[in-house]
This record gives sequence, structure tokens and C-alpha cells, in this order.
Amino acid sequence: MADSSWPGCAKSLKGVILDLCGVLYDSGEGDGVAIPGSIEAVKRLKESDLQLRFCTNETQATREKFVAKLQRLGFDISVCEVFPPAPAAISVLKERGLRPHLLVHDGLLQEFEAVEKTNPNCVIIADAAENFSYQNLNEAFRVLIGLEKPILFSLGQGYYKETDGLKLDVGVYMKALEYACDLKAEVIGKPSPTFFQSVLSDMGLKPHEALMIGDDLVNDVGGAQCCGMKGVQVRTGKYRPSDERHPTVIADATVDNLAHAVEVILSQRGLEA
Repeated sequence: MADSSWPGCAKSLKGVILDLCGVLYDSGEGDGVAIPGSIEAVKRLKESDLQLRFCTNETQATREKFVAKLQRLGFDISVCEVFPPAPAAISVLKERGLRPHLLVHDGLLQEFEAVEKTNPNCVIIADAAENFSYQNLNEAFRVLIGLEKPILFSLGQGYYKETDGLKLDVGVYMKALEYACDLKAEVIGKPSPTFFQSVLSDMGLKPHEALMIGDDLVNDVGGAQCCGMKGVQVRTGKYRPSDERHPTVIADATVDNLAHAVEVILSQRGLEA
């Protein structure tokens, strides 16, 4: 019988899903900085027999610009391997015939150029950074409060780490609009089970055949576990020691960094360097 616990479960894996910010690199000034060992770790996974995908809540740039930044840092990553929330949100808009009011970062607007936005009947909120002004939040509030059936989409939630420290993400502003409009946002991105399932579907894998590696205990690890995947947390990025005593989410393993996780996975599969 196959071992279902870490690290024995690595023997039966068919795919690995990696978070990006905090696992491969720390964002910040310029392109940010690669986390030591992560470039080689990605290379080793790609040279193995495992499928590899990247799952991120990045919403400050288009997927193409974001991947170009990672390539400049030295990562062997292509656009088709990266799953951010914006393309998934556009699919939802088309399926449901929705026209969004956007409260997003200027760098993300290009993703929505082909989307009808006149007379909006929903709001999309993402990591807008400096665009999270009172005026812009109030405008989003007015759109929502004026709808008979208000719909708020949040592209991710939580917070993240840059080279100069932790940064608020979209979650706190999502909560403000939820409170003001007495509604519940639909999260597109991690930890949404639908978002994780879209990545698994692209890989053609079942949840137990894939492993998620991330720095965010709740959104990366917990989200993956809710889908039936194993979830491993790295002690880089936004990791805090208190994560290992979390009352509701327990990682299947906690490792020092991506390089360590990949070393364990490949050694279990008899693929040591």
C-alpha cells in the first residue's frame, strides 16, 4: 500500500504545484531577489518525471510581464505553466455575463482590456497597492450598494512579503467592502478549491497525485489540503514560527526552503543529484 504521509508520499506523486512569491523569490525593488537555491530547485523538478505548475495570487502585473520578471531572475518558467487569478476571473465573467467595475493595480488593467465594463454589474478587487484610496474604495462601494444583487470578486486575500517587510494584500479591503455592503465576496485565487482544481485539471491529475509547496499556511497549504492534496510549507517568505502551532491548519511537513523540499522529494523517488 502506498505511503500517504510525508515524505513517503513523494514516491507516488505525479505533479508538484509551487507558489511563487515567498517560495521562489521575494518581491521588492526592481524584480526582487531569488531565494537561495530556488532557481536550481525548479530546474531539478523540470528535469524529473514530475509535472510542474506555478500557482500564484499575483495581481500587480499581467501574466506575461510577471513571467518575464521571473525569467530575468533566472527561472526557467513559461507563461502556460503559471496560474494567476486574473485569467480565471475573466473566464467567470464570460460564463456569467458580468461587466466589472475594476479596483486593481494599473499593471493589471491590460488583462481586462477585452472585457466589457460599461454599466457594471459586479466589482473586481485585487492588490491595487496605492490605488486603494478612499475615493476608489468608495466608488467600488457605490457600485455594489447600487446593485439589486451585488457581486464582489476578490482576486486572492491575505498578505505577502517583500524585501523590506510584510505588505497588506487585497484581503483587508475585501473585508471592508463585505462589511459595508453586507455581502460575502467570491474569492478567485488561493485558497479557492475551484482555483486549485483548475490547475489540477490542466495537469490531468487527481488531488492525491499532486503536492503543493507554499509559504502561506492558510492559503497555500490549507487551500490545497481542502482539495485533497498534500501541502508543504517552507520557512521562507511570509512564514512565521507560530504557523507550526496554528489551531486549524497543520502542514503535512514544514521544510527550510524549496531546495530542501525538492531534495526530499527526489531522494524519495531515487533521483538524488
